[in-house]
Amino acid sequence: MRDWLAARQDKIGVFPSPPYSPELNPDEGLNVDLKHAMTRKPPARSKHELKRTVINHMRRLTKLPERSRSFFGHRTFRYAA
Repeated sequence: MRDWLAARQDKIGVFPSPPYSPELNPDEGLNVDLKHAMTRKPPARSKHELKRTVINHMRRLTKLPERSRSFFGHRTFRYAA
């Protein structure tokens, strides 16, 4: 990867981030949202039930674009778009 990037230095700017920086990662916002939603429901009794609950929540998020956008607008990991 480094060789590939070096060959394209004039076209691609690389901005390294720390190895672990959840405060800079919008995925963490989704993780928090999912975990919060899961703790409000009765515990899953099987792997199938857990999978179904997670999928239902993710499908619900597809109908709530503002909520999904909020993961990118958080003050600690705001993205320009």
